[in-house]
This record gives sequence, structure tokens and C-alpha cells, in this order.
Amino acid sequence: MHNGWAIDIDRDDITTATLVEEAPAPLAPGQIRVATDLYAMTANNITYAVFGKPSGLFGNDQGYWDFFAERGEPGRLPVWGFATVTESAADGIAVGDRFYGYYPMASHAVLTPGAAGPGGFTDVTPRRAALPPIYNQYQRIEALPDYRAGHHDYWPIFRPLFLTGWLIADQFEDDGDYGADQILIASASSKTAIGLGYSLARRGGARPETIGLTSAAHVAALDAQRIYDRVISYDQIMTLNAATPSALVDMAGNGAVTRVVHSHFGTSLQASIIVGKSHWDAQADAAGLPGPERQGFFAPGRVQKRIGDWGGAAFGQRVGEAWLGFMEVAPQLARPDTHAGGAAALDAYREMLSGAADPKTGLLIAP
Repeated sequence: MHNGWAIDIDRDDITTATLVEEAPAPLAPGQIRVATDLYAMTANNITYAVFGKPSGLFGNDQGYWDFFAERGEPGRLPVWGFATVTESAADGIAVGDRFYGYYPMASHAVLTPGAAGPGGFTDVTPRRAALPPIYNQYQRIEALPDYRAGHHDYWPIFRPLFLTGWLIADQFEDDGDYGADQILIASASSKTAIGLGYSLARRGGARPETIGLTSAAHVAALDAQRIYDRVISYDQIMTLNAATPSALVDMAGNGAVTRVVHSHFGTSLQASIIVGKSHWDAQADAAGLPGPERQGFFAPGRVQKRIGDWGGAAFGQRVGEAWLGFMEVAPQLARPDTHAGGAAALDAYREMLSGAADPKTGLLIAP
């Protein structure tokens, strides 16, 4: 078997990443080896790197590095995508089986399936046992009811981010929109923000106005997509009526934008929700902010709540219907751009880390 590649990231300095050659180790009983077919590199992955080390996000002493690397080893960044089984020592899984799920930024991965069924399996690698279940589930492509072959490239690009946006919109509706008449969505060109804006726009009945906040250079193009009711630049925030009950959803963790919004709206700001930290190098600057305390949004927790409320089948059906509706417009929102090989994967990571990636491009890697 030929050697594969992986990208090792310094757990203490995420700007230090190295492409390494990796020889395949023999499988233990119950394990499978998969070859990564296609994955996306998005700002969401930078959030995974920022929270790679234990930060309390999971309610334990684990972080995103614990999915694919043992303690003391370099970090392996999780990504969403498709993979094909190349070797199996696990019951119920055959060479050639294909799965959608969570993989390391590498050409291959070794997983430990629990009881495999027609729909897929859950990875039961010991270090993953206490991590959120949604990240440990691998779904057979043929068993995905809302998978369409024509949408294949958009699954890695949009599916996890659209789901997060849809879940945020669901939480707003469930919580009476926090009493807000308008929702300000920072980093509005990000794919999670687009999923949120799309989901809010398709909500029945009365809802708050959505205002996308973005850099001046992106206003015209983003406004033309008609995802938000309005799109304004960050330097126009102060022109908004400060007395309007508002909510902020911050997709990037940019402290400067957060401070402007909190300072301008003060007690009129009903909620301030931070979703990601793709602006990893931006000063947090959260001390002494007027208005509400910032609250984090954690998609896996919301998934578990709604599965508890509705049941797994009903939850999946609602997500699937929303996703298929979104796929009618997704091709106009982002263009898949596929690059091959380890060197391209490292370049893509560095590009996303720098913040220079084009938001209208869906950056894909075919290892």
C-alpha cells in the first residue's frame, strides 16, 4: 500500500502547519481504513483549529484536536467530506463502501465503527467517546434521503454550515426572536451566515428584518443575492436606529465589530450570539461591553435538543426538506473550486487562515 499524506498543525500555533508523509499502519480488529475522496476547506475549519485544545466548549477537557490525534501529537484538523473504504477489519463494512462525515485533513483515516447498519455507523474510538455524537456519525451515501448526485460537491461546502445556520434560525424562532425587531448578521458573506439568512427568509409569519453586515467591498454582490432584507458595510452600523430592539449574530468572532454594535445599541440589543472564531487573530475586546452578555451557539447541543423534542426521524426530515430547498439557490451562491493533493491542501488551509479566501468560492480538496 502506498504512503499517504497528512497535515500536522502545531496545537499552540495554528499558523504552523506541515505536510507530512504517512505510512499506513496495520489495522486492529474492528477498524477500517478510508481514502478521503473530497472535503471542503471553510472558515468553519479555522474555528475548529482555534478551539482545538480544551476550552470548555464540549463540557469536558477535550477539544477538536481530540477527534483525530492523541494528546502530545500534532493536531489533525477535522473537515467534512466523503471517503471510500479501502481496507476493512470491521463487520458490516466492505471495501468500496462510501460515507459522508468527519475526517482529518489527510489522504486517509483509520476509524473504529460501532455496529454498522444500512444507514452507516458511529465511530467508537475511545478518545471520541465523550465528544458530541453528531461528529462521530458516518452516513452511507446511498442511505442519505436528501442526497442527490448533482449536489455532491455542495455537501462538503455547505451542508454542515447550512445546518448550523438553520439551527440558529430555529433557536431564534423558538425563543421568540429574543424580542428583536431586526437581526444583525456579521460576516454575512460566510456560508453559515447565508444558511441563517436563507432560513430566516423562508420562515412563515412575522419575523425580524435581517441585516447582513459585511466589508464595503462585498456589499453590492451580497445584496444582489437577496439572502438578507438589507446588506450594509461595517462602517454603516452607526447609521442604524439605535432604539430598535436588535440581536447580533457574529459568525467570525471579530471583537471590533461586536464592540461597535454593543456600543451603538446598548440596552436595545436583546441578544448577542457568537457562532465562530474564524477571525482568530482579531482582538476579542469583550470586556465592559454595554448591552447583553455574549452567548455562544453550539450546533451539536441544539441538534441533541431538537432530536429530543421531535425525534430523530422528524428532525432529519425537517433538515432534509430545508436542505433541498436551499440547493435550488446554492449554485448561484458559491462556485466549487477543486484542488488535488497534499500541497494544495496545505495551501488551502493557509489561504483560509489568512482570511484571503473568496467567499463566493467553495474550496474543495480531492486528496
